[in-house]
Amino acid sequence: MTDDSPGGETPATMTARLSVPDMDCPSCAGKVEHALEGVAGVQSFDTQPTTGRVVVTYDPDEADEAELVAAIEAAGYEVTGWSGESEGERTEPASPGSVWTSPRALKTWVSAVLVAAGFLFEFLLPGSNAAVAELLGSDVLLSDAAFLGGILIAGQPIVRGGYYSLKSLNLDIDLLMSVAILGAVSASVAFGERLYFEAATLAVLFSVSELLESYSMDRARSSLEELMELSPDEATVQREGEEVTIPVEDVRVGDRVVVRPGEKIPMDGVVVEGESAVNQAPITGESVPVDKTEGDEVYAGTINEAGYLEVQVTAEATENTLARIVEMVEDAQANQTDREQFVERFAAYYTPVVVGAGILVGVVPPLFFGASWPTWILRGLTLFVLACPCAFVISTPVSVVSGVTSAAKNGVLVKGGNHLEAMGAVEAVAFDKTGTLTKGELTVTDVVPLGDNNDEDVLRCARGLESRSEHPIGDAIVEHADDRGIEGRAVSDFESVTGKGVTADLDGTTHYAGKPGYFADLGFDLSHVHAATDGGMVTQKSRDLCERNDCLDLLEDLVPRLQSEGKTVILVGTDEELEGVIAVADEVRPEAKASIQRLRDLGVEHTVMLTGDNERTAGAIAEQVGVDEFRAELLPEQKVEAVEDLTDEFEAVAMVGDGVNDAPALATATVGVAMGAAGTDTALETADIALMGDDLTRLPYLYDLSGRTNGVIRQNIWSSLAAKAILAAGVPLGFVPIWVAVLVGDAGMTTAVTGNAMRLSRVKPELDADGEN
Repeated sequence: MTDDSPGGETPATMTARLSVPDMDCPSCAGKVEHALEGVAGVQSFDTQPTTGRVVVTYDPDEADEAELVAAIEAAGYEVTGWSGESEGERTEPASPGSVWTSPRALKTWVSAVLVAAGFLFEFLLPGSNAAVAELLGSDVLLSDAAFLGGILIAGQPIVRGGYYSLKSLNLDIDLLMSVAILGAVSASVAFGERLYFEAATLAVLFSVSELLESYSMDRARSSLEELMELSPDEATVQREGEEVTIPVEDVRVGDRVVVRPGEKIPMDGVVVEGESAVNQAPITGESVPVDKTEGDEVYAGTINEAGYLEVQVTAEATENTLARIVEMVEDAQANQTDREQFVERFAAYYTPVVVGAGILVGVVPPLFFGASWPTWILRGLTLFVLACPCAFVISTPVSVVSGVTSAAKNGVLVKGGNHLEAMGAVEAVAFDKTGTLTKGELTVTDVVPLGDNNDEDVLRCARGLESRSEHPIGDAIVEHADDRGIEGRAVSDFESVTGKGVTADLDGTTHYAGKPGYFADLGFDLSHVHAATDGGMVTQKSRDLCERNDCLDLLEDLVPRLQSEGKTVILVGTDEELEGVIAVADEVRPEAKASIQRLRDLGVEHTVMLTGDNERTAGAIAEQVGVDEFRAELLPEQKVEAVEDLTDEFEAVAMVGDGVNDAPALATATVGVAMGAAGTDTALETADIALMGDDLTRLPYLYDLSGRTNGVIRQNIWSSLAAKAILAAGVPLGFVPIWVAVLVGDAGMTTAVTGNAMRLSRVKPELDADGEN
């Protein structure tokens, strides 16, 4: 349960997450919704039949969880668990195998035996089929008694469900089947039409179909349960100098958790002792274990491969990365796809029309044309069976759940079915450069001393200037100088010049570091500077130039050459002289080029890189990774404009960035995809889709999965509609008996669309972390 109030005040609203495993179809959800509408204080609710969950927001001053549970159970559905403050845990649904030994299953098997016995006496041993009773002037034969027994046992849950449907004015399959069964029995008793066999067969077959649907739905839900089971139930914690094993719910922020080799890490935290390789595949989808040492973050549900670790907990069990992923996957179906909305609108008309057709088929031929009442009543009841839209209503959400959970297992968090659908329709992809196509880790690649300076002189000045800078380039220069053991100089009067560089007094002398344009503004002639001749880390190009002529043209030669290699150039100097040139580069991700090519192979029409870097650096990176276009020297608002231009040109555009700095552009795109979101609250909350690890290969996997999901949804919708249409057309012609309508039109199609959706769990990334097949 979430508490929405500040401090210890009574919250204005609270949220309950209830587990209702028997709510496995839209009609079931309708009855639960009707029950909740009658509870005072309920403000909103979200029923999720494909996961068996109900999320209710309510006013705690007017209602409590006990009232919510009572209302749902009064509608005929058991609540097996909820996420309350005292309970603190989720109850897992029964395993798929338990469906066949459930109370309803046992009733179904007993009824089937009775129906088989009745069939034996009526059709195979008619001589033994004696009258055993009389009902309203009609004899009740031994076979009829067996059929009635089967109807009473198997039909009881059906009629009970029909009662709740009628009570909530919900024209669903339970009500339709109840009318069909009771109608056949009534015709048998009132008119002597002897439709006991048909009614009993209908009750048994429908019960079997319900068991099949439950089994199929449990299979679909099991993929989500696998996510929930990633986190261990217990944790070993150090308290008062001793190790104690406690439930994860009792672990608190600040506790020190002990994780031995082969164990799962139970909580999000930071390593405070030990080192080991950690398998992060359950969270980020990374296939290679990641080395963890003191100060590194680890996530709940990941696996400690080899070493001993002590982890200081940084998040409660209900707020860690894995818990948030599970919650977001559960909630993903709340954002309906366009196809799902279409199907629901269609279903609202479909059922009343088919029910009306069933009434006309059952009444008109006997009443106006003298046809046989039993024959046409049975055909009308068969149309009632086909009036349930469950198969095509469930076809989209079950596909979405399968696709979203499959993505989560492979390190991709999709925030809703609408985003999954939209990603499959993307025609153009825009990439941020730093941290997306590149690693986002700048390093110094070249130091070119000028005049009488050497490389240490240049780095000493640069280190002093950049020591107070917060820019990543400054961090890279300071780190490089530290690695070489070069100390900075006394710094005073530091000033950052936005977009150009920095200035400060070093040992009393004013120095500058920044872009070539910054020094041009200061009045330097960058076309005529002298290279150092006494050593230093001089690039080969500059050394060649110096051997010919002790003069460098920075604007036309050295700087463009470094930039053409994808490097950013920083100049260092005083008011009077240029002291040196430092080149910094961000390494391109090894998988970037293969991932972009894979996107192109899958059908993406256009790829573009957006960056604030200069044209030459951007062009060099763009050529390395193989994008179709690049746009350089962009401010954040200009990135938004670039995405808007793409959306004008293409039907759907995805923007891939770091989830924080690129937030405006991510929000503008049709689909915003955040890189490396594991453990990052902002990215998890704001992105439409989050790649949990820093692995760009998950993007073509996501695009492939989205396209396949859209294909499966189309297959499910149109195949279920076609099956219903063909069966409905054949009913008046006598080609479709009632058992075919139940087994094919209801159970068969529901099982088929669920099984088809489960194929999505087999979609895997085709590239590894290095971009290889």
